[in-house]
Amino acid sequence: MKKIVIFILIYFSLFFSSSFAHVSHYKSIKFLKYDLFLNNTPIGTHIFNFSKNKSKLIVNGIGNFKVSKLGINLINYTSESTSTYKENQLIYFNSSTLQNDKTKYVNIKLKDDLLYINGSSFKGKTDKNSIISSLWNHEIVTKKQQISSISGRVIDQKVKFLGEETIYINNNKFEALKFHIFSNNNKPFNEKKLNLKIWYEKDTLLWLKASYKKMGDWEYRISDIKY
Repeated sequence: MKKIVIFILIYFSLFFSSSFAHVSHYKSIKFLKYDLFLNNTPIGTHIFNFSKNKSKLIVNGIGNFKVSKLGINLINYTSESTSTYKENQLIYFNSSTLQNDKTKYVNIKLKDDLLYINGSSFKGKTDKNSIISSLWNHEIVTKKQQISSISGRVIDQKVKFLGEETIYINNNKFEALKFHIFSNNNKPFNEKKLNLKIWYEKDTLLWLKASYKKMGDWEYRISDIKY
């Protein structure tokens, strides 16, 4: 019962603050860096640079990782993206991703209160309240739908609050809120395309960590932040 009450308070706090906060929470942040681990071995990084242009917030993301075995590269992944927000609303997004020899892309533009998507996996439009699958934005835990930042695919999602948890990253202690985000379909959890755990700092809602299983244990951990 206590966990249910905590969830209701946290969820409604996040939801109702979306009209004036969320993306604006990050206006004082200039840089975020996350290290990516596979089976607890470092394989890459994901970096976000934040800048302001008058009334717009611009977020540039750069990600890369490499998975090798016996000197053979199994996965070689690089991505770049740019998100533009105005008054907390996404108005533009574009990304380009190269995984081995396969290229994926997304271009999104806000028009007439709809998000128009031109992606390698989906071309069409969706509600403007859908969110890009960039985990730095804690608003993702209040949404029913996310857009893949790699291919543009629109995914219906469910979010479950798992409670508060004390975690340690690089010997730093954090009080965190833990969530489970997963595809809203009838498939078993091990078959869902979207199935991850994510931790946000309790007081600031800063993204701290995320983990999922896909031929191993993958985990993002925050490693640097600049204001």
